Amino acid sequence: MADLRVASRYVKSLLDLAVERGAVEAVHQDMLLFSKICTENRAFVLMLKSPVIRHDKKRDILEKIFAGKMNPLSMAIIDILTRKNREPLLPSIATEFHNAYNLYKGIGQASITTTLPMDKEMREMIESIAKKLSDRKQVEMDEKVDKDLIGGFILNVGDRQIDASIKSKLKKLSLKFNENYYVKEF
Repeated sequence: MADLRVASRYVKSLLDLAVERGAVEAVHQDMLLFSKICTENRAFVLMLKSPVIRHDKKRDILEKIFAGKMNPLSMAIIDILTRKNREPLLPSIATEFHNAYNLYKGIGQASITTTLPMDKEMREMIESIAKKLSDRKQVEMDEKVDKDLIGGFILNVGDRQIDASIKSKLKKLSLKFNENYYVKEF
């Protein structure tokens, strides 16, 4: 929790500076790249969090990986964090920057869980529903496939949820059958 709070402060500063310098899109792409590397390479994240590896060595590794591939502003935040021995925060900062970017651009977040992968027509229909629910012009969809739903879907938009899955309907029906109206309980 404390790490998230610290990361959000760095993200706010980075976003404000990126807006000021007109580099919001470039920094966003850099943070997406960093998040992708963290997701795909567990050893990279462990290296960032390792207390055994010296901070200057971590800075050299990060510079060799990202020099020339990232905006100077993104490289500057990486350099500042490694100089302050806060490189374990980098994955959280990259993730939080994406959330702050979406908020800045007015992009809503939605997730859909279905039993089968959606086709283009279904995706467009779900996106239009998510846009109406979130009151946003654009919505970023996170799609998941869960065979346990049996059928239907679960759509989450912000703090709202539409559960139209067969699994939840069967569960409600099971609870209804467990109620016994003929035996009085004391």
